[in-house]
Amino acid sequence: MGSMSVWHWVIVAVVVMLLFGRGKVSELMGDVAKGIKAFKKGMAEDETAPGANNAVPPPSAGEPVRTLPPQPTTHAGPQQTHVPAGDHKAL
Repeated sequence: MGSMSVWHWVIVAVVVMLLFGRGKVSELMGDVAKGIKAFKKGMAEDETAPGANNAVPPPSAGEPVRTLPPQPTTHAGPQQTHVPAGDHKAL
């Protein structure tokens, strides 16, 4: 009784097919596949996007060259909270 046999899974699959119908299950699986593809595409865009944001177009003829001030770097590490001395209660 501890593990599910093949027959248990067959019965569960038949009940799911009867409740939702074959078209609904295939539609649901198609939506899951579209979501996975969109997630992968978004991850690929995130990897290529940082290089594209730093591009500066060249100045046109006769226009003076302007330099930009250095941009501060951001640290994406965990945030630390300051707990004043004497306040050692659980957060």
